[in-house]
Amino acid sequence: MTDYKEEQTNEVEALESIYPDEFTVLSTEPFHIFKIVVSSEEPASEDDGPLQVTLQFTYTPTYPDEAPVYQVTPDDMMEDSHVEKLQELLEQQIEENLGMAMVFALVAATQEYLNEMIDDVKERQLEQQEQVEEAKRKAEEERDRILKGTPVTIESFISWKEGFDRERMELKRKKQQQEDISKRMTGKQLFMTDKNLDTSDMDLLDEGDKVEVDESLFLEMDDLDLDAELDIEDDP
Repeated sequence: MTDYKEEQTNEVEALESIYPDEFTVLSTEPFHIFKIVVSSEEPASEDDGPLQVTLQFTYTPTYPDEAPVYQVTPDDMMEDSHVEKLQELLEQQIEENLGMAMVFALVAATQEYLNEMIDDVKERQLEQQEQVEEAKRKAEEERDRILKGTPVTIESFISWKEGFDRERMELKRKKQQQEDISKRMTGKQLFMTDKNLDTSDMDLLDEGDKVEVDESLFLEMDDLDLDAELDIEDDP
């Protein structure tokens, strides 16, 4: 008949000698309850310590023929997805070691998993650092471009000068054209073109001196033969 209590006691003593600083007995009756702090061999970064997981085990009446009750307590650097993967690994190890003292195998598998996580963490940190440096480089390039402006070459200056000369000549042509049109216009045309002419002089008068002007009288003057009337007046 298997003496489960004795096997369990022997394993506890072996674990305490292997992990003197990490092993803590929480209870011995009715069955042993203890915890082991498992750490990665390397730190996650220069500023952070190693990854750590606390494994708590409670023996059952027929351990190791049945699995121990265990609890996983991760540190703050581990995500929920990491804990789930670790638990899957422990379940696999329990199935493979059922019938034998297995706590040492579970602790060793946990430490190996943490070491692999460290490699992943360092790789992600390196990628993040590269992204930050790339963003910083692009920001500096954009700042330099704004401060320096676009470099002027002979070709770009000639192209700009030709466009500038075309715009200036076009403005000059339109201005000259407008001046020519103004010189050719008669007084009547100016009067009809600029409606302000019929009120410009009136604005200089006082309010009481202003009179209404019938523009139609001036329009009808085109039909008068002024030369004929002057000839009549000149006859004795």
